[in-house]
Amino acid sequence: MDVTTFLRRGAENNRSREAIVFGDQRLTFSQVWNRATALARGLHSLGLHHQDHVAVLENNNIASVDAFVGLAVGGYVRVPLYARNASSGHESMLRQAGCKAVMVGPDYVHELAEIRERLPGLEHIIVTDTVYEDWLVEHAGSDPQIAIADSDLFQIRFTGGTTGAPKGVPATHAQFMSQVADWFITFPYPVAEDAVLHAAPITHASGSMLLPLWGVGGRNVLLSEFDPQLVLDAFETEDVAYLFLPPTAINVLTRQPDIESRDLSRLKVLMSAAAPITEDTTLRARACFGDVLYQGYGLSECFPLTMMSSSEWFAKPQGSEPLRACGKTLPFARIEIWDADNQLVPTGEAGEIVAQCAGQMSGYWQAPEETAATIVDGWVKTGDIGRFDDNGYLYVLDRKKDLVISGGFNLYPAEIENVLATLPGVEDVAVIGVPDEKWGESPVAVVVSQGNVTEQAVMDLVVRELGSYKKLKSVVIQREPLPKTPVGKTDKKAIRAPYWESEQRGISGA
Repeated sequence: MDVTTFLRRGAENNRSREAIVFGDQRLTFSQVWNRATALARGLHSLGLHHQDHVAVLENNNIASVDAFVGLAVGGYVRVPLYARNASSGHESMLRQAGCKAVMVGPDYVHELAEIRERLPGLEHIIVTDTVYEDWLVEHAGSDPQIAIADSDLFQIRFTGGTTGAPKGVPATHAQFMSQVADWFITFPYPVAEDAVLHAAPITHASGSMLLPLWGVGGRNVLLSEFDPQLVLDAFETEDVAYLFLPPTAINVLTRQPDIESRDLSRLKVLMSAAAPITEDTTLRARACFGDVLYQGYGLSECFPLTMMSSSEWFAKPQGSEPLRACGKTLPFARIEIWDADNQLVPTGEAGEIVAQCAGQMSGYWQAPEETAATIVDGWVKTGDIGRFDDNGYLYVLDRKKDLVISGGFNLYPAEIENVLATLPGVEDVAVIGVPDEKWGESPVAVVVSQGNVTEQAVMDLVVRELGSYKKLKSVVIQREPLPKTPVGKTDKKAIRAPYWESEQRGISGA
């Protein structure tokens, strides 16, 4: 099954039912499909063809749905960009993916203006404003019926490496459909009366919940950004049954003073993933929502891998601590723990988590060396350190790479360090993740300087060069050198230790 055929069948079977809700806009399946076919035809009129790459820089809105459905209708390859990234990040992704066009919301046009001249292959910037709406009307017409193969690319989604350089993770139509199916296999089956609420971007993890509801004639309700009061309103007005949120958002939601008075009875699934979740947040969420909590583990390269429902999450089997775990291996995935020589270790021992699943990538986009280092004998090396217990629970103990996950976003210390190293007076720098009650983790920079470097100058440089979502929680400026390992590398474990003395740096639902 390819994504396009799945979407087309859903639209044909549910023509008059509501498909998309965004603010006061309520579109039927036929209306969404007509917009999608118009987008596909419009792009073709610009000279784009089957399997050309089109980037998307949008918040959740009607245009983002146009892109999700319309690019599939035309057989184009969707390349989601990060709305909170800096222009340099957009430039890198657009160049690597070889995008011929980008769909961009009016609020983000200025971020592309300064880089377009450095991207000669980017032929079209389509601003999704009123002119865009008129353009869709001009290209309204019949479904182009582009032939789609399961092996055609559906999207290239970028993730970062330890150096901070983004790497493209391509997914074929078949791989994406496998990801969606495996994601939902442990959930209660959706029905046409259900809705899924997207309070996180559909360009990324939340988008994996769009297809299942579309397929049964349910509604996809969109928020442009996470707002706890709007989320609670949607529970009551839209019969929300499914919701994905990172733990930071769940933490905020459970602290709303009026949550106890809200009707949450339609909720079937509150899915937590993409970042560490604390026991406190987990228990408060259960008290607020009941036994509808699910959490899982996976990564862009190999997704999904584990899942557990409330019945497993809050169980107390002998020999297990489910509150510290991230689930059990899904039926259509394989997970092993390897040592440094790529050999399987006994149950209970720690090592690198390696995995296989139907939706795993075949390789990074145009990066053979990185691919060879990550995929070994068909297994994807996650870079995470973990262990299994005798009951099959997986525990992610630490990150082999120094990744910091803050509010569901991956922050790469080396990328921040490279920027800070350009600041006059900085002799050495290390960026680490420290506990943060709101965000799970936040980055802190430890700077060695003998000069007049200020904390504000360090923080301002990061925001200016990398974007606001990578801003530092704090800066420590010291004269003494950073601790080093015996081989001369910065000992980040020693630097992190004081911040984590009262915390366990385990990862639940990463």
